Amino acid sequence: MILSVKNIGVCGLLLLASLKISAQIAVSALRCEYRDTPVGINTPNPQLSWLLLSNAQNVNQTAYRILVADDPLLLQKNDGNIWDTKKTMSDQSIQVIFTGKKLIAAKVYYWKLMVWDNHGKPSAWSKPSQWQMGLLTADDWKGAKWIAYENIPDSLRLVPAIANTGDSRWNKGKDILPILRKEINIKREIKKATIFIIGLGQFELSINGKKVGDHFLDPGWTQYDKHALYVSFDITKNLVKGDNAFGVMLGNGFYYIPGERYHKLKGAYGYPKMICRTLIEYKDGTTQNMVSDESWKAAPGPVTFSSIYGGEDYNATLYNKGWDKAGFNDTQFRKAVVVSGPPILEAQAAEPLKIFDQFTVKKITHPKPGVWVYDMGQNASAIPQIMVKGKRGAVVKITPAELLDDKGLVMQAPVGSPVYFNYTLSGQGTEVWHPQFMYYGFRYVQVEGAVPADQAESSALPAIVEIKSLHTRNSAATIGSFSCSNELFNKIFKLIDWAIKSNTASVFTDCPHREKLGWLEEAHLVGSSIHYNYDIATLCRKVIKDMINAQTKDGLIPDIAPEFVQFDGGFRDSPEWGSNGIILPYYVYQWYGDKQILNESYDMMTHYVAYLEKKSKGHILYFGLGDWYDIGPGDLGPSQLTPAGITSTAIYYYDLTLLSKIARILNKPEDEQKYTALGAEVRASYNKTFFNTQTSQYGTGSQAANAMSVYMGLVNPQDKNKVVANLVQDIRNHNNGITAGDIGYRYLLRVLDDAGRSDVIFDMNNRSDVPGYGYQIAQGATSLTESWQGNRISSNNHFMLGHLMEWFYSGLGGIRADTGSIGFRHIIIRPETVGDVSEVKVNYQSPYGNISNEWKKTPAVFYMNTTIPVNANAIIYLPAKKNSLIREGGKSITINKNIKLLGFKNGKALIKAGSGKYSFTVAGK
Repeated sequence: MILSVKNIGVCGLLLLASLKISAQIAVSALRCEYRDTPVGINTPNPQLSWLLLSNAQNVNQTAYRILVADDPLLLQKNDGNIWDTKKTMSDQSIQVIFTGKKLIAAKVYYWKLMVWDNHGKPSAWSKPSQWQMGLLTADDWKGAKWIAYENIPDSLRLVPAIANTGDSRWNKGKDILPILRKEINIKREIKKATIFIIGLGQFELSINGKKVGDHFLDPGWTQYDKHALYVSFDITKNLVKGDNAFGVMLGNGFYYIPGERYHKLKGAYGYPKMICRTLIEYKDGTTQNMVSDESWKAAPGPVTFSSIYGGEDYNATLYNKGWDKAGFNDTQFRKAVVVSGPPILEAQAAEPLKIFDQFTVKKITHPKPGVWVYDMGQNASAIPQIMVKGKRGAVVKITPAELLDDKGLVMQAPVGSPVYFNYTLSGQGTEVWHPQFMYYGFRYVQVEGAVPADQAESSALPAIVEIKSLHTRNSAATIGSFSCSNELFNKIFKLIDWAIKSNTASVFTDCPHREKLGWLEEAHLVGSSIHYNYDIATLCRKVIKDMINAQTKDGLIPDIAPEFVQFDGGFRDSPEWGSNGIILPYYVYQWYGDKQILNESYDMMTHYVAYLEKKSKGHILYFGLGDWYDIGPGDLGPSQLTPAGITSTAIYYYDLTLLSKIARILNKPEDEQKYTALGAEVRASYNKTFFNTQTSQYGTGSQAANAMSVYMGLVNPQDKNKVVANLVQDIRNHNNGITAGDIGYRYLLRVLDDAGRSDVIFDMNNRSDVPGYGYQIAQGATSLTESWQGNRISSNNHFMLGHLMEWFYSGLGGIRADTGSIGFRHIIIRPETVGDVSEVKVNYQSPYGNISNEWKKTPAVFYMNTTIPVNANAIIYLPAKKNSLIREGGKSITINKNIKLLGFKNGKALIKAGSGKYSFTVAGK
């Protein structure tokens, strides 16, 4: 038997163990707006969710009662003075919208709930949880002002940014990276203190000399002429009775991009600035607000250069020791100046970036005099951290890169050069430094101006005591796992995962070095792979907000959001990219049951479809990049194998199909009819233009053309099997090789999986001899690369081709949502037992709880352990024939009343099951 299923975690197991034998259900994991005990909720009607636990099978919620109070003592007395739903007959346990009394800005609310199950038994009250409101209006900032060291002249503002280095504005202007400080005296006992703060482009906050929180690169990037995100911190434990000092250090981020060093673009919304409000609540019931204004002091900081693209310089000799502590002599500082800022300030709801893995040196080489190269072993989004000892004023230059050239030196040319960091030593003992306002994608670190510690005696240069690579990414929780008996697939999973981790920042970036921009096609194409692995609900909502703000007056959703720079042609206007404005909100609804996001996005969707309709010719769209980076006879780039109009029009039709569904969900029957009718016209025109009735192929018969036509529902039912057969034949004709690119490959996998042809997917990917995942690994890649070929002239950390991860979960692991299911309430467990894979272990923490599936096959018996969360159900497929002996829990499945054999189809037994743990065996397959 295979190992026991990882189910609900240690806390859940302990809770279940503590239940009385008669209890059927318990409540855990209370969440508000997707987060545990969040600070800074920015909506007047937050959505509440919870998980249910039970040690029985087939358990569902039938009713709930939620209490919300503004005092924890009231909650203890079961008094919900803000909201008491009473006993509400409902099975809804996710996205329950708060409809109680009006919520007050910055106030803390406490809540708990109980539920009733389908056996008529109530749960105990859950443990209480809480959320704190953010600042809902401009007045809630209590007069806080934007402050800076200096104001930018209007002549130097550069919005949108420029990408042309020949522009006369390229080398004009240089900003100072400031530090700002403020002291306050606290005379009473603090009950609670909260700070709401924005520092643009990026900031680090310290109180009494210690950094607040563990975030990196706050706040998330936005279209700053429209809005910015404030970050909320509970700072109760950071303050002391008596004198306290607040310190804020500012970096440029995307707010100010200098034209020096490597430059994808140059832009200037303004010079670095900050706004904050600190709310202090005292135990005697009084409150105090401390806001940013002219009373703050400002001075140049030790960061002397800051570029989100080009690097960062730090001069430790300029560091003002104690500047962020009380009692510091700040007479050399000057009063902060009041400046303007973005018009709309909203809470940062997405998870912040943080530092995760720390990689140490695997190998040191000395390719030429004065140059040392450190191999960190893993290509990742990261920052270099050095521990160095040397004389005051000595400068260490650090150059990161993904690859080495033929001479063993770092090579940045494929992703933009030069990028480097300069650290000027203070000369005070062993110094530790890493960049604060920039990260990069690299594996190698080249050092000049210093030597390894074991070479220090023979050199006057500073000694590198230690170098680390600190991996940074969005801190979305890991909610999925996959492993199997096929080691190549395990390596491919890791390869894709490193690209995902390296490109999940405050947007979904294409790469962590060359561009760092939010290219939108990846959010919906690779999105499902990421959804299985990480809890990205809040990040998806942020991306959707970015698209709303990036949409133009005529309805265009550009290829990137935020749109810091306006590119030309298909790099600004490709339907496969812009359609993320329709597809992503719908996917968020499907994965998380978030109906509010559909309401918030609806105007954006309808305006974009109207834009596409206006640009169409006979309902066909003949513009865009197409199946980007497909494998053809020419150079990599725009689609080679799929004719213009196919991928863009297929996506357009998909948009209309989804928009019709969304209109129905939002009870807009006239819109539903309108988009259904328009979709029918597009479908007819598409088939007339691109379908060859003689060959049953679309366009040139490319993998992308046929796959997208099937997936989007454009193929007539009588032709579908022939088109799928042609698709399979094309793959076989290419020696089971991939030709589809960025756009087409995801749909190729989906169509094959849905058609029961995972054997073809296995044959395509269980190899290393043709361009693909295994080929990249064989060439030494440690992160998914931009091209199937893993070439050295493209990015070597790019997640746009990471679609196979979705199949690892849905195909090999078998976990997928049933058609029309929301939030994985209704689940399909259908593992594909293909190739030489003999064992798979997979789990996914859905909104309803953990779904896990483990299977193992031997020549005689098939074993499978499956867990379905409480308040959900599943159709389970087992490889079996009518004469197979199927058991659950060691007994015939006919004995268990919680499951039902529905019949047999295509060599599989179909079993209907409620929640719970199941252990199946199939003999005589």
